[in-house]
Amino acid sequence: MTQEQQANNPLHGITLKTILEHLVATYGWHELGGKIKINSFNSNPTIKSSLTFLRKTPWAREKVERLYLKSLNK
Repeated sequence: MTQEQQANNPLHGITLKTILEHLVATYGWHELGGKIKINSFNSNPTIKSSLTFLRKTPWAREKVERLYLKSLNK
């Protein structure tokens, strides 16, 4: 990506950990697991296990990023 494209990316400079921590603080694990159906949110959820899964699973990461952006626009 070029510098101009990065400047227009609302997620530029925000780590996945920061995004996940924000979502857990905003929704809690139970509601987050209802919004995004993945086991790491519903079965013994931890930040570490969820980050491991999200880093390996692009479709799940995209859902988390979309929910994060949506939560900022409330």
